[in-house]
Amino acid sequence: MAENVKKKKKQKEVLEGFEKFNRVSKPTNAVLHVIFILAALACVVPVLLVVAISFSAEESIQQYGYSFIPKIVSLEGYAYLVTQGKMILRALGISLFVTVVGTVLGVLLTTLMGYVLSRPTYKLKGFLTMVVFIPMVFNGGLVSTYVVVTQFLGLKNSIWALILPLCVSSFNVIICRTFFQTTVPESLIESAKMDGATQLKIFFSVVLPISLPVLATIGLFLSFAYWNDWYQSLLYIEDSSLYSLQALLNAILTNIQVLAKNAAAMGASQAEVLANMPQESARMAIVVCIVLPIACAYPYFQKYFISGLTVGAVKG
Repeated sequence: MAENVKKKKKQKEVLEGFEKFNRVSKPTNAVLHVIFILAALACVVPVLLVVAISFSAEESIQQYGYSFIPKIVSLEGYAYLVTQGKMILRALGISLFVTVVGTVLGVLLTTLMGYVLSRPTYKLKGFLTMVVFIPMVFNGGLVSTYVVVTQFLGLKNSIWALILPLCVSSFNVIICRTFFQTTVPESLIESAKMDGATQLKIFFSVVLPISLPVLATIGLFLSFAYWNDWYQSLLYIEDSSLYSLQALLNAILTNIQVLAKNAAAMGASQAEVLANMPQESARMAIVVCIVLPIACAYPYFQKYFISGLTVGAVKG
């Protein structure tokens, strides 16, 4: 009885020691709170300003400048986008197609590579791991990448130029490999082998059904990358009919006359369009339309996003 009391006392002392070691002083805690609040405001305030500008009248912006509270509330920015519906909807369709197809294909290829590299009996495991890891530190540069995509693969002015270059990331492969090594029981795979299952059968019927966290994490990474990407369009796309919504936004931000030229092709003069176009509010309205879907989807995948970063950072 006395030994149990001593043991519990010792455990209590150990726990108190850990709590003391992990304890944060009140001044430090206050400083951390201030830092986190400022960081949160730095992320939220620009978004609120963009939303406010998108609901401001053009004459209000010209007269009073940017304001968090619109002097004159107006929907002319969104109304103008509706008038340009054909171009906006086409770009939106390209973005949706690229995001969906790229995410599905990327998740499939990434998890397949990660699973292969996680197998302890695979003879080329060490060599291929280095092949995957080296591009995380070094890359061939922009010129060589451009030559490979346009000359060797022939993807210029193709929608696949928006998908394939971003499809597989070394970082995502390492995350998958680490997850499969640390989470999927080897005994489960051995049992499936004893039942006569092939490697593909094991992967699709045994491994993937218990790998929802890593699937959601990689899918989230890829969907964010595809939805927000405009750089691939800048490099490989010359046909404006293949512009994604983000590439169209970048073109508008670079030169507001992109919308005017599109309207002129439908019979309106550029001078008339430029005179009547709500330039600032229209640009901010497009930003809101692009950010809104991701902002709405992110809270549902946040825990997977954090778990994916933890897997890659702690055990990778």
